[in-house]
Amino acid sequence: MAVDAIEAPPALKARLNKLGLKRGSDLVLHLPLRYEDETRVTAIAAAGNDGPVQLEVVVREVSVQFRPRRQLLARVADDSGEMTLRFLNFYGSQTRQFERAREERQKLRVFGEIRPGFLGDEMVHPRYRLLREGESLPESLTPVYPTTAGVSQAVLRKHIAAALAKADLSELLEEAWRRERGFPPFDGAVRLLHAPPPGVPESALQSREHPAWRRIKFDELLAQQLSLRRAYLSRRQRGAPRIAPAGALFRRLRESLPFALTAAQRRVAAEIVDDLAQPYPMQRLLQGDVGSGKTIVAALAACQAIEAGYQAAFMAPTEILAEQHYLKLCAWLQPLGVEVAWLSGSQKRAAKRAAQQQVANSAQLVVGTHALIQERVDFARLGLIIVDEQHRFGVAQRLELRRKGGKGAEPPHQLMMSATPIPRTLAMSYYADLDVSVLDELPPGRLPVRTRLVSDARRDEVIERIRGAVDAGRQAYWVCPLIEESEKLQLQTALDTHALLSRELAGLRVGLVHGRLKAEEKAATMASFVAGEIDVLVATTVVEVGVDVPNASLMVIEHAERFGLAQLHQLRGRVGRGRETSVCVLLYQQPLSMTARERLKIIFENSDGFEIARQDLRLRGPGEFVGSRQSGLPLLRYADLEADADLIEPAREMAERLLREAPGRAARHLARWMGSREELLKA
Repeated sequence: MAVDAIEAPPALKARLNKLGLKRGSDLVLHLPLRYEDETRVTAIAAAGNDGPVQLEVVVREVSVQFRPRRQLLARVADDSGEMTLRFLNFYGSQTRQFERAREERQKLRVFGEIRPGFLGDEMVHPRYRLLREGESLPESLTPVYPTTAGVSQAVLRKHIAAALAKADLSELLEEAWRRERGFPPFDGAVRLLHAPPPGVPESALQSREHPAWRRIKFDELLAQQLSLRRAYLSRRQRGAPRIAPAGALFRRLRESLPFALTAAQRRVAAEIVDDLAQPYPMQRLLQGDVGSGKTIVAALAACQAIEAGYQAAFMAPTEILAEQHYLKLCAWLQPLGVEVAWLSGSQKRAAKRAAQQQVANSAQLVVGTHALIQERVDFARLGLIIVDEQHRFGVAQRLELRRKGGKGAEPPHQLMMSATPIPRTLAMSYYADLDVSVLDELPPGRLPVRTRLVSDARRDEVIERIRGAVDAGRQAYWVCPLIEESEKLQLQTALDTHALLSRELAGLRVGLVHGRLKAEEKAATMASFVAGEIDVLVATTVVEVGVDVPNASLMVIEHAERFGLAQLHQLRGRVGRGRETSVCVLLYQQPLSMTARERLKIIFENSDGFEIARQDLRLRGPGEFVGSRQSGLPLLRYADLEADADLIEPAREMAERLLREAPGRAARHLARWMGSREELLKA
């Protein structure tokens, strides 16, 4: 399919560009959202009100009425009965058109849904046109395409038909392989979906289960797998520091720990040891549920890099999380003689300059936030990058840190961590360019957190429960609702809740932490909570990840129905870190929407993050999981990772086979589906 520009006026081209339509081949793959059946005419008397129908009618009366509002009414009829066409927005020319049709007894073809009205059955704003003498019915269903303001369906249909007439729709899959899997030829699948003949079951088209849709979805997944696989193989052509297998520092850290590594931690640590010894850059995604021990695995990897004479950088998305990591890593590594530097955006100028000097000279491990990728930060010899909660960083930010290895230096190895478990189908599809490791067991002794669903009407009981927990020597979190519309509202809610709990829990020490506090104030409050000087911490979602307070055994999440599943699971993971049984109370407010009810049911019934993630994928689709990877990879338009999971593995196998045996066909398939967008995948 050759790259061919769309022939259209500049204004229309700009609108088509908004739809991602830049080439004729983009138009060919701009497939219908749904179809309308204009291949048959229904009599008025036989038409029900269970969907749109097409009528052929003559106009009996035309009138413009002004009550209850200005509207155009056309009384129309066929041999079986009469009905009304009602237009609330109309032009004078339409009134004249209907009057002329009435005078000349010219037939109209009308398409729309019939519903009961004041004057009997009616259609409101139907699509209509005057019939030419002897005009036949269409032979295929009428496609309805995704569009944007200023691009009508008629314009899209015209340009798509022109593109189809010139397109190269040649077959790129082997005939025997294609037949064996029941896939129709590409040419036939595309043409059928743009213009399905009347005999095609409309339900199979609408549900996208028709073999033509299956072929298109497979080809889309194949393009995605080819792109990611090429990025993976291309990375392996680049050089990287060969970091010798784990030595004395790695062993000393492991032996100094007050706990034994789980089998999963040992397995993943060994995979990373092997990766770092290779002459090409590691790009591994380490995923594990809340509390599975990702940080110690990352620390062991840093030891391997440090002992080989390289620096390691550890970047986290928020200052609270980055500082938690810094304190933990200092406690583990400073006694072993490792120099750990701290760099954050909130540091005073002198402290920041001193930290930058340290990074450029003597620091072996640098921990920080986005401040690590600022222009003035230059590493002496960067060998390993660790990015926590990687989905919160954009592609550009991750690339920026990778460039900090120094001019002419080999690209550093990269370990990305995520506590948002990624369902297997999503990992296979969107992370096929990465090596994926999974920590699939929790450290021994971790007690499961009990989840309670409690109506907001029982708030007083929940407050009393907090007093009971504190009297027993425990601490508690109270997380305020997520109000997406306004950070100001969220802050006010936190302030109001803090004031209320301070009154209701008189005698207890109630603290407050939120995103508007200065970094040092946040740090001081968190330090007080960790030290047991605060009994109840009122917080916004700044405590979602990384906060580790073993003595906190009660978490209250207010307006839990406003949170996503991943957030609820992350917040729940802030408790259950000590030896006492912990409870997470989800306070909800009636009435609950169906989606909110289903989310709360899932979080109540499941503690396994991967199962929660799988259910979340079913509810919301892949967008949230891939996060800012969206800026580097177009989301799938047609394939559904839940419904079409069985197509992912064959697409992976075919991608590897084409790249190995038929790179020319692989390149043509990518050009057909992605054009210039493949460059986005390099990140």
